[in-house]
Amino acid sequence: MKIYNTMSKRKEEFVPLEEGKVKMYVCGPTVYNFIHIGNARPMIVFDTVRRYFEYKNYDVNFVSNFTDVDDKIIKKANEEGVTAEEISKRYIEECKKDMEGMNIQPATKNPLATEEIGGMISMIETLIEKGYAYEKNGTVYYRTRKFAEYGKLSHKNLDDLQSGGRALLVSGEDEKEDSLDFVLWKPKKEGEPAWKSPWGEGRPGWHIECSEMSKKYLGEQIDIHAGGEDLIFPHHENEIAQSEAANGKEFAKYWMHNGFLNIDNHKMSKSLGNFFTVREISEKYDLQVLRFFMLSAHYRSPLNFSAELMEAAKNGLERITTAAENLKFLINNAKMEDMSEDEREKLAGSTVYVENFEKAMDDDFNTADAISAVFEFVKYMNTTTDGASSKEYLQNLFDCLVRLTDVLGIIVDKEDEILAADIEALIEERQAARKAKNFARADEIRDELLAKGIILKDTREGVQWKKA
Repeated sequence: MKIYNTMSKRKEEFVPLEEGKVKMYVCGPTVYNFIHIGNARPMIVFDTVRRYFEYKNYDVNFVSNFTDVDDKIIKKANEEGVTAEEISKRYIEECKKDMEGMNIQPATKNPLATEEIGGMISMIETLIEKGYAYEKNGTVYYRTRKFAEYGKLSHKNLDDLQSGGRALLVSGEDEKEDSLDFVLWKPKKEGEPAWKSPWGEGRPGWHIECSEMSKKYLGEQIDIHAGGEDLIFPHHENEIAQSEAANGKEFAKYWMHNGFLNIDNHKMSKSLGNFFTVREISEKYDLQVLRFFMLSAHYRSPLNFSAELMEAAKNGLERITTAAENLKFLINNAKMEDMSEDEREKLAGSTVYVENFEKAMDDDFNTADAISAVFEFVKYMNTTTDGASSKEYLQNLFDCLVRLTDVLGIIVDKEDEILAADIEALIEERQAARKAKNFARADEIRDELLAKGIILKDTREGVQWKKA
């Protein structure tokens, strides 16, 4: 399996730090509003990377944070006259709803920055002790020039940054030893949340948050650090400087970054009126369509979002889900149980599509080519199955399709979508119908659940259900 490493600017063979295990950290969103489709791209991309590792039988420890203390959160809280905590909690919940809609697996851990302040303070103290940081009037700065390898990820030269002007610098340079030094801890301002520290009340800088959360939940060295390419500099560059100076070892072996998302060939921005949240997209499309669209291009390529491309993604996804539904219909109505010799040969012939899928994913997670392999497999299924096919042959094809699409996070087995809460709600409705002597509706609900593979059993203790 090869991964393009931003650090080396080339594809490298993936060799885990620990055999059979992957430690992966992905920078999560700052939660001050609904997530936008730009946020959705890394979520979908790196969830798919994780799924493929799991498909290859790796044990993946996947950590993705929520930045729940930030200037934007504080601004929003002040506008609404509520606490920053209220804003962040609200939008973490909304973000999780959108992630569920996009079929993103819950992370092994979603640390919150505000719950890890003690560890951040401890890391800053270590950096001060080692001479990599210093305090001035309650602000702690990182000595950028002291870290000899600064710029190794972004391939930027310190002197070029120096001459690049104020755009690349952090505020408060009057106090700094060097204009390139960045903030690790900032003192409290009126109306802002703050925590006690050896340097007075204040809050951490953004970069130190990820360094500490990655260390706490994955250890001092990790296999993969990932995020959008907009995070390469300064965020990830600063994380490397902090983590490697504090821990004395290489921070991450592989750095993965997804390309930008444009809207109708323009950069997404509120001023251009082309800014879309995932929630807004969900009003027009099933979020499975958004996921399929995001995976239709290679993750490192820039991706253009448009109504036409979303329609194309919708049609492409329907080709796959329709084929799955047709297979399920044939399975339920198959008269032959066991495969014929001819079917065994056909099944053996279908392995080429699995090989093509894996070859694409092994080559830096090329989901575009992996989707092409799925389409070819769907075509093969459609042309080698009919009403005379055996149940065994059909089921083998169906199970293979489910395995491949599950790597992409695409749900083709719709029965999996019925949730326990939905089942309980229908059981309640059935109970109410029986009480009202509306037995026709009660039977209708039982049949509806049975069609979805849910069997009801009426007992003295109440209604029990199980999957068929």
